Amino acid sequence: MEKLFDEVSKDQLINDFKVVVADAEALLKATANQSGEKLTEVRTKAEKSLKIAKARMADTQAEVLAKAKEAAKVTDVYVHENPWKSVGFAAGVGLVIGLLIGHR
Repeated sequence: MEKLFDEVSKDQLINDFKVVVADAEALLKATANQSGEKLTEVRTKAEKSLKIAKARMADTQAEVLAKAKEAAKVTDVYVHENPWKSVGFAAGVGLVIGLLIGHR
C-alpha cells in the first residue's frame, strides 16, 4: 500500500514539476528580448538547468510507468491464481466502503 502512495506522490510530483518547467520556459521566452550580460548568463544557466530537469523528469516518468505496468502484471497473475481470495477481498472492501457511505 505504501508503494501505491509513493507512486501517486511521484505522479503528482511529475505533474507539478511539468507546470514549473512550463512556467520557467514562459519566463525565459518573455525575457528573451531583454539585454544585459548578467541576464544573458542567468538565462543560459536556467535553460541548461531546464534541459537537465526535463531529462530527469522523463526518466522518472518512464520508471514510474514501468513499475505501474509491473504491478498490474503481478496483480493480474495473483488474481488468476487466487480468484476466490480476490473476490473475497473485493467484497470486503466494498462492504467497508458501503458502511462508510451509509453512516454519512
